[in-house]
Amino acid sequence: MELESFVAVAEELHFGRAAARLHRGQPTVSDAVKRLESTLGGRLFHRTSRRVSLTDLGEALLPDAHAALAQLRRFQQRGRSLAAGDQARTTLVVAHAEYTCHQLLLRCLPQLRDRFPDVTIVPESMPTTAQLTAVRMETIGLGIGWATDGVTGVRARVLSTERFVALVPAAHPLAGQAELSASELSTTDLLTWPHQINSGLCDRLLSAFHIGGADLRIIRTADSVHAIAAHVAAGTGIGIAIESALDHEPPGLRMIPLVGPSTTADQVIFTPTEPSAPATALRDLLLRTSAESPSAAY
Repeated sequence: MELESFVAVAEELHFGRAAARLHRGQPTVSDAVKRLESTLGGRLFHRTSRRVSLTDLGEALLPDAHAALAQLRRFQQRGRSLAAGDQARTTLVVAHAEYTCHQLLLRCLPQLRDRFPDVTIVPESMPTTAQLTAVRMETIGLGIGWATDGVTGVRARVLSTERFVALVPAAHPLAGQAELSASELSTTDLLTWPHQINSGLCDRLLSAFHIGGADLRIIRTADSVHAIAAHVAAGTGIGIAIESALDHEPPGLRMIPLVGPSTTADQVIFTPTEPSAPATALRDLLLRTSAESPSAAY
């Protein structure tokens, strides 16, 4: 419970939202985080009346917490299979980061299931940094995330290259543009994903603004593209997302591609250095399907 509470608060950066996500009371989640901090001997969050943010300790431990939870779920799944008398079944945990092309994964998983009927396939939402830790520990068999620095001890294959897009209210002065550059969004109030969820994407976006000599002004983060779209629709600011994360243009909003250096990001498949047969098969299915049907990512 402590690890679940820590991860939920780290991703939501809000104790109330984390409690709602876990279907628990806010005091219960807060107490669980305090118990974990007491056990570790250090604070995981900076807390003020207005915001919650990760400490250096929390930032460092978040990938390990994700990997530990994945291992726990794998243990539970295997335990249920063994208890049911299904000795032969193995488990393949497939992790995917937020904003990755879920439609492509949905196309490939039924084919994998047909090829490996004795394998239990467990999809798992997990940030890229946590995937890297989990793949090295082999608590997941395959991950789909975003290119980031410092990738060692895993195999990485580029699945696709995706464009950044701006989500703009239809009535906004920029809504008539066919493309936007970083400089045109300089000093604009922007909404995007938290750094701890997708550090590679954040660093790539920061690079685009830095190269363009623009000011990246992020005023709010959200852990899903749909939450970003909702804030844009409410007039909070302009959203930044990945084109493939949206299967259609949200009502009342314009989706405008960004142009210029560093305005694309590579979506990557991660596997252990010696992947299992099901993981290898899924990797090959994803690569082939993406190459044959570029529109499958949308």
